[in-house]
Amino acid sequence: MATETKSSKSRSPLIDCSVTPVDARPPHLNVLVLQGGGALGAYHLGVCEELALMDVAPDWVCGISIGAINAALIAGNRPSKRIPALIQFWEKISSGLVPMMGIPDGTARDLWSEGAALWIAATGVPGFFSPRLPPAKFQPSGTVGAISYYDTEPLRQTLNEMIDWDYLNDESPIRLSVGSVSVTTGRMHFFDSRGGPDHCRMTAEHVISSGALPPGFPPVQIGDDWYWDGGVASNAPLQHVLDEAVEHDKNVFQVDLFPAEGPFPQTLLDAETRAQDIRYASRTRLGTNLEMAMSPARLVVRRILDSCSPDLDLLNAQELETLRQFACEQHIEIAQIIYRDKAYSGKARGYEFSRPTMEAHRAAGRRDAAKALSVRDWRLRPAVDGVHCIDVGAETPELRAKASR
Repeated sequence: MATETKSSKSRSPLIDCSVTPVDARPPHLNVLVLQGGGALGAYHLGVCEELALMDVAPDWVCGISIGAINAALIAGNRPSKRIPALIQFWEKISSGLVPMMGIPDGTARDLWSEGAALWIAATGVPGFFSPRLPPAKFQPSGTVGAISYYDTEPLRQTLNEMIDWDYLNDESPIRLSVGSVSVTTGRMHFFDSRGGPDHCRMTAEHVISSGALPPGFPPVQIGDDWYWDGGVASNAPLQHVLDEAVEHDKNVFQVDLFPAEGPFPQTLLDAETRAQDIRYASRTRLGTNLEMAMSPARLVVRRILDSCSPDLDLLNAQELETLRQFACEQHIEIAQIIYRDKAYSGKARGYEFSRPTMEAHRAAGRRDAAKALSVRDWRLRPAVDGVHCIDVGAETPELRAKASR
């Protein structure tokens, strides 16, 4: 009687994780991931303009805070109206402070931005938010008015005017995901027009909740719970798109408004800016580094599963399925487009919605996106195995090498 060998041992159907031919895989997805950052979100506008110019259309947009607003404007408009809707929104919310003449760089520019931020804090932003009257301290305890400085009803009106919600939910080819955090449980939710655990019919409330940063803005009630800005828990929406639709290859355009790396601060203003950058960039970089670290491990597990090793007989069906899911084949290329040289620094940059600063953010987005898009033809399926990151904006060859490992 022949002795059974490792090579002759049959494979369990639960261990079928062999490499799928490229032409047999479903179409790849172009995914746009938009980080939160208030007024810095005009950078997203510039990136989207450049993507449209290069004929790279997103299949999925995922955002938090101002990123959620920009994402909804993209998904909720027909192709010919997407960029015009974004431009209309940003011109509207920056219309409160439009100078009669150009502002030179240097001290005059800094003074303008500081004054603009103070004015906006006192008067609000057209089509976005207005000071709460009477102020929060005079509002009944336990109401949303008592726990927020501003009223976001103007934003609700703006979104309903600029977004076709029926089109977004029923016809749009673009999937929309927006991140919010539960005030009562602290759990992160990604309200999603297509799938995931929080799949729902999207409304203005879902988008506004994603940008409801306390204590400036009030929480938003959805169902029986209340939600705040997703940035309270994590300003990095990347993980959601990596966890969902795993059967698809993905080109991911990760648009971040806060860089992890930066120079040593020279002034108090520099220190405030640098601390804010680190705070908001840390979760994004953590998620990216984790996925890149796990990618080789997935490949190793897949090779083990494909080897038909008899040792796998020690595992039960549930354990084998866990391994199979972990080793699921992935082809993901992430273009990291990061706003490093902002037009205005300091803690107030998130609400400096003046027209000159908005246009500076927008121009930087176009410039950085053009640089990222020049690396390869992003309309094509990623030709990498596992998860690969490209940061063409890294300031040194060492940083570029680190970002691409």
